[in-house]
Amino acid sequence: MSEDRREEKEYFFDHPRNVKAVAACCLVLLVILLVAEFFIHKHAHFPWEDWPEFYAVFGFVAFVFVVLVAKYILRPIVERREDYYD
Repeated sequence: MSEDRREEKEYFFDHPRNVKAVAACCLVLLVILLVAEFFIHKHAHFPWEDWPEFYAVFGFVAFVFVVLVAKYILRPIVERREDYYD
């Protein structure tokens, strides 16, 4: 079998339709969880934990903080010159 006749394996996310379907499912799940939080009792230890959507906002802010720390503080520490292996 020659190299040019070989068919590439087709994966699930190769089709834009499947990517859109997964993104839509994630958004629907997000909305369901955000609405459900208003009906689920939380056993808060601190007053701010009772604020609506506190955990969603806290998680997002923490994620952004970790990404920024990794980009601007940790990356310069571990980064090597472009010709390091030459």
